[in-house]
Amino acid sequence: MTIRLTRRAATQLMLGATFAAGLPLAAAAQDDMTSVAFVVHGTLGDRSFLDSAAAGLARAEEDLPIEVTIIEAGNDRGRWEPALADAADQGFDIIVAGTWEMNGYMTDLAPDYPDQKFILFDDTPDFTAGDYENILAIQYRTSTAAYLAGYAAAMISETGKLGEILGVEGATVVEFAVGFEQGARAANPDIEITRAVAGTFTDPAKGKELALAQIAQGVDVIFPIAGGTGIGALQAARDEGVYAVGVDSDQAAIFAPTDQAQADVIFTSVEKKVGDSLYTMIEATLDGTAPYGSATLLGLTDGAVGISKNEQFMETVPEDVRTELDAIEQQIVDGEIEVDTVM
Repeated sequence: MTIRLTRRAATQLMLGATFAAGLPLAAAAQDDMTSVAFVVHGTLGDRSFLDSAAAGLARAEEDLPIEVTIIEAGNDRGRWEPALADAADQGFDIIVAGTWEMNGYMTDLAPDYPDQKFILFDDTPDFTAGDYENILAIQYRTSTAAYLAGYAAAMISETGKLGEILGVEGATVVEFAVGFEQGARAANPDIEITRAVAGTFTDPAKGKELALAQIAQGVDVIFPIAGGTGIGALQAARDEGVYAVGVDSDQAAIFAPTDQAQADVIFTSVEKKVGDSLYTMIEATLDGTAPYGSATLLGLTDGAVGISKNEQFMETVPEDVRTELDAIEQQIVDGEIEVDTVM
């Protein structure tokens, strides 16, 4: 006898093992609230990308008639798809997940739940390849902001050597590097840039090892684009007294309350304002204006990306360079400077 399981039944069987280790299950919102689930493919605590998303949803929960549940699926990739399917099975109105690593799982799942909304940030499905009318994709033109950071980094470097540490060589990660390198070379055509790939977003020790190797080669500004792995690279910059560029969030501001020495070496950050964009798209979903079934590309003009112009920036970057950066930013917005991209 052959037994055929529905997706729901199969998912529940998988969850029996997947969540035995203590992964929290979501709870439905009150009837008068819109329920939102954020399925984290990993854990919070990276002090940049995922934390930014969670912070934006927390602000939305304060201001809008929604209830947010965060499901941390952990670093075991085998848990990611069941966690997303469980959120759908529990009937959340809006399900949020991010990056290319969750793209395939979402496109497999969303057509089976046409009455629910799915938001994919930092990547986009091929909308011509299936019925994805209930998916909204958000992408970010981070190369434009990274260009500004690269220009500033090259201008303050005393050795003429910059370093990059990538978590993986995915398109959205490489987009940061491409813009950073273009901006650095615009400031100094002779700049030397070393790129290293960690192969992971969750290994601070690896990030520190790679950063120390670059510093030993004379690098005096490091740009980690590596999530939790990048925290180790930032620590290396702090310990060795070189500058760093933060990523995704204003990382100097994040570290300042607990580690001022760490904050002081992060002279700026390339901000991908994931939290702000999720807030905006949740709000648009509630009022019926969100463009589901398509991808939205956000950049400098939208205020969705930029560089941190904080206390560290003001103290580290000379006034004439700051003035140049303001002019360059406007030129990018006006289309007078074309920034390369891999997207």
